[in-house]
Amino acid sequence: VMMVESGGGLVQPGGSLRVSCAVSERIFNSYAMAWFRQAPGKEREFVASIKTLSNTPYYEDSVQGRFTISRENANNMLYLQMNNLKPEDTAVYFCRAGDGVVDVTRWTDYDYGGQGTQVTVSS
Repeated sequence: VMMVESGGGLVQPGGSLRVSCAVSERIFNSYAMAWFRQAPGKEREFVASIKTLSNTPYYEDSVQGRFTISRENANNMLYLQMNNLKPEDTAVYFCRAGDGVVDVTRWTDYDYGGQGTQVTVSS
């Protein structure tokens, strides 16, 4: 198993949650890693990415300023800290990694991924 997400759950609007992705050592230093999400009845969408060498993050507009993507090199972990959560953030969150990433927002540019973790924002 290359990537395993965890940390999802139920949180109230305005609350915070951090989802994690355990990444195998072999792919942890891929060119880029990212988070995507898919809400019920909606298409999968890009959330955030981070490039390994530059540690440069990039965010989808609706999460900019609320979400933070980060990596923990010592433990091969990828994180997504989510603050001020909204009901529209409810989705299954997936982590992805890849070397041949040209468009960081495109799912198919990544080679590896996990099964997802459910995040539900509701009162």
